[in-house]
Amino acid sequence: MVASPKRLAPSLHIDLPPPQAEPQGRPLVRTALLVGLVFSIGMVGFYVIGRPEAELVDAFYMTSITLTTIGYGEVIPVETTAAKLFTGVYAVIGFGMFVYLFSNITAFMVEGGLDRYLWERKMHRAIEKLKDHTVVCGAGNTGRHVIGELLETRRPFVVIDRDPEVVRALHQHLGEPFPAVIGDATDDDVLRAAGVPRASGLIACLSRDNDNLVVTLSARLLAPKLRIVARCIDEREQAKIRRAGADTVVSPNMIGGIRMVSEMIRPTVVTFLDLMLRDRERRLRVEEVLVPEGSPLATSTVGQLHARKIKDLLVVALRDGDGSWRYNPDEDERMNAGMTIVFMGSPEARVALEQLVA
Repeated sequence: MVASPKRLAPSLHIDLPPPQAEPQGRPLVRTALLVGLVFSIGMVGFYVIGRPEAELVDAFYMTSITLTTIGYGEVIPVETTAAKLFTGVYAVIGFGMFVYLFSNITAFMVEGGLDRYLWERKMHRAIEKLKDHTVVCGAGNTGRHVIGELLETRRPFVVIDRDPEVVRALHQHLGEPFPAVIGDATDDDVLRAAGVPRASGLIACLSRDNDNLVVTLSARLLAPKLRIVARCIDEREQAKIRRAGADTVVSPNMIGGIRMVSEMIRPTVVTFLDLMLRDRERRLRVEEVLVPEGSPLATSTVGQLHARKIKDLLVVALRDGDGSWRYNPDEDERMNAGMTIVFMGSPEARVALEQLVA
């Protein structure tokens, strides 16, 4: 069950994608190029007919009145048989091209292509404002839970999925629109449109392991410092995905098996964690925050952190820069630069602590 989401950011308003799945933009562009080609042929033809007296402006004028069937006076005489044949054939073909163009424009507007274009433009502007966000590749059975958790914990993110209807349905199911790019996540241009070079992390949760491998490799080349978490069904493919650049590979089968045995041997712990995840009021999570160089918390103690009275904040462990751990630290335990604070808290507590360490 996906938790009820909270608003991602008060200043970021995202509309639902239009219901039409396939935009008509490409046929419209092809038709416009074809009309441009026909127009150019007309100009060349009339220029040849009227030379040496005719100029390009005259050829442009003759082409325009022929294609639009306005019928103003001719500035280039059409007297020879060849000129008459060219003009007649050109008028029929050119007029047909214009009819075809206008029919495509009508289809583009009526069938949702214009709405799709305007939505994509608005989405592009919204995504351009994001930085240090998470890119979620795939909004399927796994991705929908990833998206719900990111919304619940108020993390900025962008979703990539091929099917706009899947994104639209998930918008409505979660009760809040979110930034999305409609396209193939294995395409470098789509990853760039989602802001991968500016992102802090990427989650590859597509349905096929090969696709997740390609996404991992492409994202690593675009952003060498990006943290990548990839989904993998076939355990034999995990090594490949790691070599492609994934920091962590998650196996749903392994996670499911651990959950099942935990339900058997430690049911109370599992119930506690489930209740914590489903608490829609406090939204408690086990979180982490890195203490950077020059942070006000560097050299402070756990007791001094608790003395700041950050609501719903409980320090669980400290991880030193060398990888060593200090579980359930004492109040006089010092927090040094490069250390990671692992704590239980609400999204508000996490934001307060992030602002404090910065």
